[in-house]
Amino acid sequence: MRALVVDHGEAGPVRFADVDEPVPSTGEVLVELRHICLNFGELNYVHQWPAGAVHGHDAAGVVVRAASDGSGPPEGTRVAVGMAPHAWAERVAVSPASLATVPEGVELADAAALGIAGVTALRVLRKRSLLARDVLITGASGGVGHFAVQLAALAGARVTALVGSPERAAGLRELGADRVLTDLADTGDRFDLVLDTVGGPLVAQAWSCLAEGGAIHLVGYSSGQESTFPPGTLFGFGEPRSIATYGDMTPTGGELTDLLGLMAAGRLSAPVGLRGGWQDVGDAVQALFARKVHGKVVLDVV
Repeated sequence: MRALVVDHGEAGPVRFADVDEPVPSTGEVLVELRHICLNFGELNYVHQWPAGAVHGHDAAGVVVRAASDGSGPPEGTRVAVGMAPHAWAERVAVSPASLATVPEGVELADAAALGIAGVTALRVLRKRSLLARDVLITGASGGVGHFAVQLAALAGARVTALVGSPERAAGLRELGADRVLTDLADTGDRFDLVLDTVGGPLVAQAWSCLAEGGAIHLVGYSSGQESTFPPGTLFGFGEPRSIATYGDMTPTGGELTDLLGLMAAGRLSAPVGLRGGWQDVGDAVQALFARKVHGKVVLDVV
């Protein structure tokens, strides 16, 4: 079968190759994939995976063989696959714990966009009650950011979205952002929770805007820059503030089910900023790296 595999050469980060068909274990289902979703991290840090390995973690398709032990969905079920290995292929063997049934009315392509981005946003925002809280989402025009803005607004938060340029602000107010900024110097607010996807100097800036008892959750570092805190910045009186890292790799099935339920109810939309065929993956990767995509990249397996 055809698959996108890791390529450490100049032509990378991925290339097409013929690979062996997956052989499901007794507790895995075989899914024929219809759509895959690209994530910046898995492509930008491709050196973390062995060359030639089937790459990717997020996709959606149809179960063509149920698990032989009786677990998981039956044959013919439409499913979203999230944070599962070897997902950018024509078929993948996957544990039922890493997938969820796609409800009627939800497009498979939209379901493919959930995975890492949607689950990350949901898990971080569930760390505390957000009702009437002030929440800052950095890198809000990206995949995680688009989901986080919507989910924070649904939870009753006052949402501030931070983007890199005015052009990247489009649509964020419609998703639930109360304010959209391009510079934290433009706000005098204090935030109870910051979901940061950018890293670099922005972390120190966000720290200076953090309310007593507030927390910054670091879920990415797309800037690739260092974070430096001026002397004395990390000292303070009052209720302690905190910085938390994120690296939750536990199975995603429960969160995918919750997110798909919100989609089916019309309360959450998929931020698909680029759609095409997977044969055009090279162009899609370039657009993603050039920050020309607002939201997620979803490619059809054709």
